[in-house]
Amino acid sequence: MKIAVDPFMFRALPVPEMVRTVADIGYSHIELSPREEFMPFFLHPRADDDRVAEFRKALRETGVQLSSILPLYRWSSPVEEERQAAVRYWKRMIEVAVEMGCTLMNSEFNGRPEKAAESEAAFWKSLEELLPIFEREGIALNLEAHPDDFCEVNAPAVDLVRAINKPWVNYLYCAPHTFHLSGEDPGADIRAMMHYAGDKLRHVHIADSFDHKGSSGLRYILNPPGTPARIHQHLDIGQGEVDWDVFFATLREMRFDGVATVCVFAWEERARESCASNLERVTKELTV
Repeated sequence: MKIAVDPFMFRALPVPEMVRTVADIGYSHIELSPREEFMPFFLHPRADDDRVAEFRKALRETGVQLSSILPLYRWSSPVEEERQAAVRYWKRMIEVAVEMGCTLMNSEFNGRPEKAAESEAAFWKSLEELLPIFEREGIALNLEAHPDDFCEVNAPAVDLVRAINKPWVNYLYCAPHTFHLSGEDPGADIRAMMHYAGDKLRHVHIADSFDHKGSSGLRYILNPPGTPARIHQHLDIGQGEVDWDVFFATLREMRFDGVATVCVFAWEERARESCASNLERVTKELTV
Protein backbone atom coordinates (compact mmCIF):
# COMPACT_ATOMS: atom_id res chain seq x y z
CA MET A 1 0.00 0.00 0.00
CA LYS A 2 1.15 3.54 -0.77
CA ILE A 3 0.47 6.49 1.53
CA ALA A 4 0.52 9.67 -0.54
CA VAL A 5 -0.20 13.34 -0.02
CA ASP A 6 -2.04 15.77 -2.26
CA PRO A 7 0.29 18.82 -2.03
CA PHE A 8 -2.39 21.35 -2.95
CA MET A 9 -1.74 23.38 0.21
CA PHE A 10 1.87 23.79 -1.00
CA ARG A 11 0.93 24.90 -4.53
CA ALA A 12 2.47 28.35 -3.98
CA LEU A 13 5.90 26.75 -3.63
CA PRO A 14 8.01 26.09 -6.72
CA VAL A 15 7.89 22.42 -7.68
CA PRO A 16 11.38 21.53 -6.35
CA GLU A 17 10.63 23.16 -2.99
CA MET A 18 7.21 21.52 -2.82
CA VAL A 19 8.73 18.08 -3.39
CA ARG A 20 11.46 18.70 -0.79
CA THR A 21 8.84 19.86 1.71
CA VAL A 22 6.77 16.74 1.22
CA ALA A 23 9.89 14.59 1.62
CA ASP A 24 10.91 16.46 4.78
CA ILE A 25 7.49 15.80 6.33
CA GLY A 26 7.97 12.09 5.69
CA TYR A 27 5.87 11.25 2.64
CA SER A 28 7.33 8.95 0.01
CA HIS A 29 4.53 9.49 -2.54
CA ILE A 30 2.72 12.46 -4.07
CA GLU A 31 -0.67 12.56 -5.75
CA LEU A 32 -0.32 15.50 -8.09
CA SER A 33 -3.45 17.64 -8.23
CA PRO A 34 -3.93 20.82 -10.30
CA ARG A 35 -1.19 23.47 -10.23
CA GLU A 36 -1.53 26.61 -12.33
CA GLU A 37 1.89 26.38 -13.98
CA PHE A 38 1.72 22.62 -14.64
CA MET A 39 -1.85 21.26 -14.80
CA PRO A 40 -4.50 23.94 -14.15
CA PHE A 41 -8.14 23.22 -13.42
CA PHE A 42 -10.21 22.66 -16.59
CA LEU A 43 -7.59 24.11 -18.96
CA HIS A 44 -4.95 22.69 -21.27
CA PRO A 45 -1.86 21.45 -19.36
CA ARG A 46 0.94 24.00 -19.11
CA ALA A 47 3.71 21.46 -18.51
CA ASP A 48 6.42 21.61 -21.18
CA ASP A 49 9.63 19.58 -21.46
CA ASP A 50 11.52 21.87 -19.09
CA ARG A 51 8.88 21.72 -16.36
CA VAL A 52 8.58 17.96 -16.68
CA ALA A 53 12.36 17.65 -16.41
CA GLU A 54 12.42 19.95 -13.37
CA PHE A 55 9.74 17.88 -11.64
CA ARG A 56 11.46 14.59 -12.44
CA LYS A 57 14.77 15.93 -11.13
CA ALA A 58 13.17 16.94 -7.82
CA LEU A 59 11.59 13.51 -7.44
CA ARG A 60 14.87 11.78 -8.25
CA GLU A 61 16.86 13.89 -5.79
CA THR A 62 14.45 13.34 -2.90
CA GLY A 63 13.41 9.76 -3.59
CA VAL A 64 9.75 10.78 -3.63
CA GLN A 65 7.56 9.05 -6.23
CA LEU A 66 4.36 10.02 -8.00
CA SER A 67 1.65 7.64 -6.88
CA SER A 68 -0.87 9.25 -9.20
CA ILE A 69 -1.88 12.33 -11.16
CA LEU A 70 -5.34 13.88 -10.72
CA PRO A 71 -6.44 16.10 -13.63
CA LEU A 72 -9.88 17.69 -13.73
CA TYR A 73 -11.46 18.30 -17.13
CA ARG A 74 -15.06 18.64 -18.29
CA TRP A 75 -15.03 15.40 -20.27
CA SER A 76 -18.68 14.75 -19.37
CA SER A 77 -19.92 18.17 -20.36
CA PRO A 78 -23.24 18.15 -22.27
CA VAL A 79 -21.75 21.07 -24.24
CA GLU A 80 -19.94 19.32 -27.08
CA GLU A 81 -17.31 22.00 -27.55
CA GLU A 82 -16.34 21.74 -23.86
CA ARG A 83 -16.25 17.96 -24.06
CA GLN A 84 -14.00 17.96 -27.10
CA ALA A 85 -11.63 20.42 -25.44
CA ALA A 86 -11.49 18.23 -22.33
CA VAL A 87 -10.55 15.20 -24.42
CA ARG A 88 -7.68 17.18 -25.97
CA TYR A 89 -6.50 18.19 -22.49
CA TRP A 90 -6.70 14.57 -21.32
CA LYS A 91 -4.59 13.42 -24.27
CA ARG A 92 -1.83 15.88 -23.44
CA MET A 93 -1.93 15.06 -19.72
CA ILE A 94 -1.64 11.35 -20.49
CA GLU A 95 1.49 12.20 -22.46
CA VAL A 96 2.83 14.10 -19.45
CA ALA A 97 2.04 11.17 -17.15
CA VAL A 98 4.05 8.89 -19.43
CA GLU A 99 6.94 11.38 -19.44
CA MET A 100 6.76 11.49 -15.62
CA GLY A 101 6.80 7.71 -15.37
CA CYS A 102 3.42 7.71 -13.60
CA THR A 103 1.11 4.76 -14.31
CA LEU A 104 -2.01 5.87 -12.42
CA MET A 105 -4.40 8.78 -13.02
CA ASN A 106 -7.46 9.73 -10.97
CA SER A 107 -10.36 11.98 -11.79
CA GLU A 108 -14.02 12.81 -11.33
CA PHE A 109 -16.89 12.31 -13.78
CA ASN A 110 -17.21 16.09 -14.14
CA GLY A 111 -20.72 16.40 -15.54
CA ARG A 112 -23.81 18.21 -14.33
CA PRO A 113 -26.40 16.75 -11.91
CA GLU A 114 -29.26 18.68 -13.50
CA LYS A 115 -28.35 17.08 -16.84
CA ALA A 116 -27.37 13.64 -15.61
CA ALA A 117 -28.42 11.63 -18.67
CA GLU A 118 -26.79 14.05 -21.11
CA SER A 119 -23.64 14.14 -18.98
CA GLU A 120 -23.38 10.37 -18.84
CA ALA A 121 -23.79 10.17 -22.62
CA ALA A 122 -20.94 12.67 -23.00
CA PHE A 123 -18.83 10.66 -20.53
CA TRP A 124 -19.20 7.47 -22.60
CA LYS A 125 -18.41 9.38 -25.77
CA SER A 126 -15.17 10.65 -24.24
CA LEU A 127 -14.26 7.18 -22.98
CA GLU A 128 -14.60 5.75 -26.48
CA GLU A 129 -11.76 8.03 -27.53
CA LEU A 130 -9.63 7.92 -24.40
CA LEU A 131 -9.77 4.32 -23.15
CA PRO A 132 -7.63 2.98 -26.02
CA ILE A 133 -5.00 5.62 -25.20
CA PHE A 134 -4.94 4.74 -21.50
CA GLU A 135 -4.62 1.07 -22.40
CA ARG A 136 -1.90 1.62 -24.98
CA GLU A 137 0.17 3.69 -22.56
CA GLY A 138 -0.31 1.29 -19.65
CA ILE A 139 -1.98 3.87 -17.39
CA ALA A 140 -4.66 2.83 -14.91
CA LEU A 141 -7.60 5.08 -14.06
CA ASN A 142 -9.46 5.54 -10.77
CA LEU A 143 -12.73 7.47 -10.71
CA GLU A 144 -14.57 9.11 -7.80
CA ALA A 145 -18.06 10.39 -7.23
CA HIS A 146 -18.09 14.07 -6.33
CA PRO A 147 -20.72 16.44 -4.90
CA ASP A 148 -22.38 18.43 -7.69
CA ASP A 149 -21.50 15.87 -10.35
CA PHE A 150 -23.89 13.80 -12.44
CA CYS A 151 -22.98 10.81 -10.29
CA GLU A 152 -22.72 11.78 -6.61
CA VAL A 153 -23.74 8.62 -4.75
CA ASN A 154 -21.57 5.62 -3.97
CA ALA A 155 -23.49 2.67 -5.43
CA PRO A 156 -24.37 4.29 -8.79
CA ALA A 157 -20.76 5.47 -9.12
CA VAL A 158 -19.40 1.99 -8.46
CA ASP A 159 -21.90 0.55 -10.95
CA LEU A 160 -20.78 3.05 -13.57
CA VAL A 161 -17.12 2.17 -13.01
CA ARG A 162 -17.93 -1.54 -13.30
CA ALA A 163 -19.84 -0.88 -16.53
CA ILE A 164 -16.62 0.40 -18.12
CA ASN A 165 -15.55 -3.23 -17.78
CA LYS A 166 -11.80 -2.71 -17.72
CA PRO A 167 -9.68 -4.28 -14.96
CA TRP A 168 -7.50 -1.18 -14.89
CA VAL A 169 -10.43 1.24 -14.37
CA ASN A 170 -11.36 1.25 -10.69
CA TYR A 171 -13.07 3.20 -7.90
CA LEU A 172 -11.82 5.86 -5.51
CA TYR A 173 -13.66 6.33 -2.20
CA CYS A 174 -13.30 9.92 -1.01
CA ALA A 175 -13.85 10.08 2.76
CA PRO A 176 -14.74 13.80 2.90
CA HIS A 177 -17.56 13.04 0.42
CA THR A 178 -18.98 10.37 2.72
CA PHE A 179 -22.18 12.22 3.59
CA HIS A 180 -22.92 12.89 -0.08
CA LEU A 181 -21.96 9.35 -1.11
CA SER A 182 -24.63 7.96 1.19
CA GLY A 183 -27.35 9.76 -0.76
CA GLU A 184 -30.60 10.58 1.00
CA ASP A 185 -29.93 8.20 3.90
CA PRO A 186 -29.62 10.05 7.21
CA GLY A 187 -26.69 7.81 8.17
CA ALA A 188 -23.47 7.13 6.32
CA ASP A 189 -22.62 3.42 6.32
CA ILE A 190 -18.95 3.59 5.36
CA ARG A 191 -18.42 -0.14 5.72
CA ALA A 192 -21.34 -1.02 3.43
CA MET A 193 -20.28 1.54 0.81
CA MET A 194 -16.69 0.28 0.72
CA HIS A 195 -17.79 -3.34 0.55
CA TYR A 196 -20.14 -2.47 -2.30
CA ALA A 197 -17.08 -1.31 -4.24
CA GLY A 198 -15.34 -4.55 -3.29
CA ASP A 199 -12.43 -5.44 -5.54
CA LYS A 200 -12.90 -2.18 -7.44
CA LEU A 201 -11.82 -0.14 -4.41
CA ARG A 202 -8.22 0.74 -5.28
CA HIS A 203 -7.82 4.25 -3.89
CA VAL A 204 -9.03 6.30 -0.92
CA HIS A 205 -8.85 10.02 -0.23
CA ILE A 206 -8.42 10.89 3.42
CA ALA A 207 -9.79 14.08 5.00
CA ASP A 208 -12.60 14.80 7.43
CA SER A 209 -15.94 16.53 6.92
CA PHE A 210 -19.10 17.43 8.80
CA ASP A 211 -22.43 15.78 8.04
CA HIS A 212 -24.38 18.45 6.16
CA LYS A 213 -27.55 16.39 6.71
CA GLY A 214 -27.19 16.57 10.49
CA SER A 215 -29.63 18.37 12.79
CA SER A 216 -32.57 17.79 10.45
CA GLY A 217 -30.65 19.37 7.60
CA LEU A 218 -29.99 22.55 9.56
CA ARG A 219 -26.31 21.96 10.25
CA TYR A 220 -25.65 24.49 7.48
CA ILE A 221 -28.13 27.16 6.48
CA LEU A 222 -27.74 28.14 2.82
CA ASN A 223 -29.47 31.06 1.20
CA PRO A 224 -31.61 31.38 -0.77
CA PRO A 225 -33.66 28.48 0.64
CA GLY A 226 -33.68 25.51 -1.69
CA THR A 227 -30.36 26.34 -3.33
CA PRO A 228 -28.84 23.26 -4.98
CA ALA A 229 -25.34 24.14 -3.73
CA ARG A 230 -23.35 21.28 -2.17
CA ILE A 231 -21.11 21.66 0.84
CA HIS A 232 -18.32 19.60 2.38
CA GLN A 233 -14.89 20.12 3.92
CA HIS A 234 -11.40 18.61 3.68
CA LEU A 235 -10.36 18.80 7.34
CA ASP A 236 -7.76 17.01 9.44
CA ILE A 237 -8.73 13.55 10.64
CA GLY A 238 -10.85 13.94 13.75
CA GLN A 239 -12.06 17.48 13.09
CA GLY A 240 -15.31 16.42 11.47
CA GLU A 241 -17.83 13.58 11.71
CA VAL A 242 -16.45 10.83 9.46
CA ASP A 243 -16.30 7.61 11.51
CA TRP A 244 -12.58 6.95 11.26
CA ASP A 245 -12.67 3.82 13.41
CA VAL A 246 -15.03 2.23 10.90
CA PHE A 247 -13.16 3.69 7.92
CA PHE A 248 -9.78 2.27 8.87
CA ALA A 249 -11.17 -0.99 10.25
CA THR A 250 -12.97 -1.62 6.96
CA LEU A 251 -9.81 -1.02 4.94
CA ARG A 252 -7.95 -3.48 7.15
CA GLU A 253 -10.80 -5.96 6.89
CA MET A 254 -10.70 -5.69 3.08
CA ARG A 255 -6.90 -5.98 3.10
CA PHE A 256 -6.73 -2.77 1.12
CA ASP A 257 -3.52 -2.56 -0.88
CA GLY A 258 -4.04 0.48 -3.09
CA VAL A 259 -3.22 4.17 -2.61
CA ALA A 260 -4.30 6.17 0.44
CA THR A 261 -3.95 9.90 -0.22
CA VAL A 262 -4.11 12.54 2.50
CA CYS A 263 -6.02 15.39 0.85
CA VAL A 264 -6.59 18.02 3.52
CA PHE A 265 -7.06 21.52 2.08
CA ALA A 266 -8.36 23.52 5.05
CA TRP A 267 -5.20 24.65 6.81
CA GLU A 268 -2.75 26.39 4.48
CA GLU A 269 -1.50 28.48 7.42
CA ARG A 270 -0.25 25.29 9.12
CA ALA A 271 0.08 22.97 6.17
CA ARG A 272 3.22 21.17 7.37
CA GLU A 273 1.73 20.37 10.77
CA SER A 274 -1.52 19.21 9.16
CA CYS A 275 0.19 16.92 6.67
CA ALA A 276 2.50 15.50 9.32
CA SER A 277 -0.24 14.70 11.85
CA ASN A 278 -2.41 13.02 9.23
CA LEU A 279 0.51 10.96 7.96
CA GLU A 280 1.16 9.75 11.51
CA ARG A 281 -2.46 8.66 11.96
CA VAL A 282 -2.76 6.93 8.57
CA THR A 283 0.56 5.13 9.05
CA LYS A 284 -0.52 3.92 12.48
CA GLU A 285 -3.88 2.67 11.21
CA LEU A 286 -2.86 1.04 7.95
CA THR A 287 0.71 -0.19 8.28
CA VAL A 288 0.84 -1.69 11.79
